Amino acid sequence: MSADASFRYAVNVTPKDGILDPQGRAVEGSLGHLGIAGVRDVRVGRRVELTVDAVDETAARAVAERLAGELLSNPLIEAFTIEALGATSSTRSGTRSEIRA
Repeated sequence: MSADASFRYAVNVTPKDGILDPQGRAVEGSLGHLGIAGVRDVRVGRRVELTVDAVDETAARAVAERLAGELLSNPLIEAFTIEALGATSSTRSGTRSEIRA
C-alpha cells in the first residue's frame, strides 16, 4: 500500500461512566480550596496525538480506531474519542471532528 497522505488525530481516553476516577475526585476535592464553585463531574483522562500515513482518510481513521481500541485504552474501564486534527499539530488551528467508542 502506497501512503499518499498524512492524517493527524488525537485520541482522548477517559474512564467509562460508573468507573471510579480517583484523579477526578482529587481535582473536584481541591476546587473548594481554590475558591472555585459550580464545577462537578470531573473526569481525568489522557490524550494521545498521532499522525497516520495512509492512502485516504477512511484507511487512516481505521488505523486510529484500531490503535485506540486495542492499545491506547482498556475497553473494560475506559472510553475513547478520536478527534481529527486538520493541522499537523494541535497547537495550530484546523478542522476537528470526533467519533466516540
